[in-house]
Amino acid sequence: MVLHDTEWSAICSGQMYIRKSTRTYKDKTYTNHLLVESVQTSKGPRQRIICSLGSLEPAPAEEWLGLAHKLESALQGQESLQDSSEQIQGWVEKARRKKRSTSPRDEDRSGSSVTIEADKIEIEQAREAGPVHVGHQLWGQLGMNRILQEAGLSERACTLTEVMTLNRLICPRSEHAMPDWIRRTALGDILKHDFSKLQDEALYRNLDRLHPNREHIERALAEKEKTLFNLDDTVYLYDLTSTYFEGQAKANPQAKRGYSRDKRPDCKQVVVGLVLDRDGFPKAHEIFDGNMQDRRSLDKMLDALEKRTGKRPGATVIVDRGMAFDENLEQIRKRGLHYLVAGLQPERNQWLDELENDEGWENIVRIPSPRNPFQKKTRVEIKRQQKDGVVYILCRSDGRKDKDRAIREKQETKLIADLQKLQQRVAKGRLKEENKIQRAIGRLQERYPRVARYYEISYDAANKNLAWKELTDKKAIAQKLDGSYVLKTDRQDLTADEIWRTYILLTRVEDAFRDIKSPLMERPIFHHLQDRTQTHIFLCVLAYHLLAAIEHRFLQAGTHTSWWTIRQQLSTHQVITIVLPENEHGRILKIRKATTPEPEHRQIYATLRIPAEVLQPIKTWNQAECSDEKKLKL
Repeated sequence: MVLHDTEWSAICSGQMYIRKSTRTYKDKTYTNHLLVESVQTSKGPRQRIICSLGSLEPAPAEEWLGLAHKLESALQGQESLQDSSEQIQGWVEKARRKKRSTSPRDEDRSGSSVTIEADKIEIEQAREAGPVHVGHQLWGQLGMNRILQEAGLSERACTLTEVMTLNRLICPRSEHAMPDWIRRTALGDILKHDFSKLQDEALYRNLDRLHPNREHIERALAEKEKTLFNLDDTVYLYDLTSTYFEGQAKANPQAKRGYSRDKRPDCKQVVVGLVLDRDGFPKAHEIFDGNMQDRRSLDKMLDALEKRTGKRPGATVIVDRGMAFDENLEQIRKRGLHYLVAGLQPERNQWLDELENDEGWENIVRIPSPRNPFQKKTRVEIKRQQKDGVVYILCRSDGRKDKDRAIREKQETKLIADLQKLQQRVAKGRLKEENKIQRAIGRLQERYPRVARYYEISYDAANKNLAWKELTDKKAIAQKLDGSYVLKTDRQDLTADEIWRTYILLTRVEDAFRDIKSPLMERPIFHHLQDRTQTHIFLCVLAYHLLAAIEHRFLQAGTHTSWWTIRQQLSTHQVITIVLPENEHGRILKIRKATTPEPEHRQIYATLRIPAEVLQPIKTWNQAECSDEKKLKL
């Protein structure tokens, strides 16, 4: 079998034969006979001279073919030469010396073929290539290396930042485990970088280099994405989440206990603020103390947003009811921005009559998600009202009504159970001091704010009796308000439908937090230093930039999918090394190349506008190692 070095396709070899050659010099004719082999090449059949046999005049021409077959069998080790003449043995030895002296590198460059045994072909060093290829190409489309270099980072720091970000995107690991993951992928082949000696210490040091450059990188990246994807910067979506630590994190002054959105009140945490545009691309993020209240974060976040994007007068900031206080709205207005917020719970009470009046409502047409075309959307009704120059949108949702009722009943059950426990402690004398009892009551009211306002809780110090009474009027109002909420804005130019749909965009921040926390594994945080904690979260945000760009490309193509699904489909596209068996020169040819992309791989690459070719094939010749059996023969 013959393998051509440019096509790696099997072709058949021809037989050897003897060719007569004559040459005239000074009126004298010289005759020479050559042992020739016919070989197939990409340019058609060609003749390769094995060796010169000199003059064969004494031998008749009809015996030449038999002699050629005998020499061919001897060269291939299929026939013994013990009974052959010294002349034939000399020819065979001469042919073998010539083959050994031929450089395989020269053959490779000249487009010759390599004879192999198909059963001895081996595949080694298989590495996952599809997901890292996509990540690397999107990294290039966003111009990340240029952005990092403009921030003053070296070429090596740019490379480490890329592999650390791709790790967050594809298979999140700690800095300690990250080098092994890098070596299990095709990143070394794609980046043409040797990661064999990479240690976790280099990655920790890179976190320290990135920290002071976060603002510059985020600002330049937001500007690049705006140009690349033609993004709209008239709407900003802002929300917060928390992420917790493993351990005490005593060296991090921001690590504090507070309201845990992860339901881990036993752990210290930091609060993460994130601003997205209407297309879901991050514009700015900030890290706050773990006990930061939502309403206290808005002014700082708007300052950070202005540093990243510049002033954008007339843009609209959308926040939830945790940042809908008068002071928050003033912070937005003084920057020349508009606001769209969910009204506080007490604000619904002033619209109770309108909420109960069935006239003037319009239904929202909600289209099922393309991922779930059989989904049945719950009914949502809206009504536009205006008061003191502020537009109010009253909303009634059937789905939210069931949710509000379930939450209230669950909290009410827990509040009554905890009050009964506290009552028993007081009755049994386990809690005697009045100030401690009042503090215990206050803690329960803080724990269950949604339902505690429907109960009047009192303590009679003289009789040492704890009692509570349901406020039926307030509870009745709350039941009427189940499923209702109020939106308010200073935008006079929007219809009620536009206001509702614009506010619903805020769910994209919630989706972003889910992606950052779960697929990108932002939590739990194992770093205990403040700067490294902040940079760890920054890397998660960088990875989310890539994730948002990937999913945005698919949405542009009309395909609704997720990065998790894409990642699973691409995992079968790999880079491998093809090892061809030892040739007659004692050398082994190794070809490092990617597997042929499958149709689903090609479709993904085409949608993302990236090449399907992961890397150019690399051919290397290696001297075969001598086995113990061969050493004994030598």
